[in-house]
Amino acid sequence: MSYNEFLNRLISCKLCPRLVKYRSSFPESYWRRPVPPNGSIDSKIMIVGLAPAGKGGNRTGRMFTGDESANNLMKALYAVGLANQPFSVSKDDKLKLYDVYITSAVKCAPPENRPTTEEIKNCSTYLKEELMMAKNLKVLVALGIIAWNAVIDTLRELGYEVNKEKFSHGKIIIAKKQDKEVFIIGSYHPSPRNVKTRRLSIEMLEEVFKKAKELSGIM
Repeated sequence: MSYNEFLNRLISCKLCPRLVKYRSSFPESYWRRPVPPNGSIDSKIMIVGLAPAGKGGNRTGRMFTGDESANNLMKALYAVGLANQPFSVSKDDKLKLYDVYITSAVKCAPPENRPTTEEIKNCSTYLKEELMMAKNLKVLVALGIIAWNAVIDTLRELGYEVNKEKFSHGKIIIAKKQDKEVFIIGSYHPSPRNVKTRRLSIEMLEEVFKKAKELSGIM
C-alpha cells in the first residue's frame, strides 16, 4: 500500500457515526472530513496529538493548522530548527517541516475534544499503518495522555516491547523490537488553556523538541 492510498482511504472514513455527525455540523466551507497528517512519513520525528480541532484542522484540512494550538506548536518547532516559520494558518501558508511528521490518535474532530474509547480504538488502525510506514522513525512525541496511551498501545500491537508507564511532561521511555529502537517523549498538549494556565510554556515545548532532535540524530 502506498502512502497516497493510505491518505485516500483515511479521508473517506465514516467508521464513527458520532464523529461523522459532529464534523458535518460545521459550515460547508470547512474541510469536514478526517484530517490528513502534516509532513513526510519518512521523517525521523513523529508528533502525535489527540485529534483535530473543530475550528482548526477540521476547518483547514491539515493537522495543527489554523488555531492557537497550531501556532504554539510551530513556535517551538521553529525555535529549534524543525520548521521554517512560527505559525501554521492554512494549507497554502508555505509551512515546511524538517524531518517532522504530525498526526493524531483520532483523525476527526470530536465533540468537546473528547473522543470515546471506541473511537480511539477505531482510529488506531490508521496510527498503526502510519507507524508501519515510518521506516526512518526514531522519536515519537506524544502530546497529552490520550496520545501517549495510543502510541504505547499501538506499538505493542506491532510487537514492540514497551512499558506502559504513567504519562508526564518530559518523560522518555523506549520501545524495542528486535534491532529497532524508538524513543517516546511525553509532552503536555500546546493548547491555549495549557499555555495560559502556565502548565506548559513555549520554552518547555522547545526543550522537548531539542531532546527529540538529539535522540533522533538530527543536526
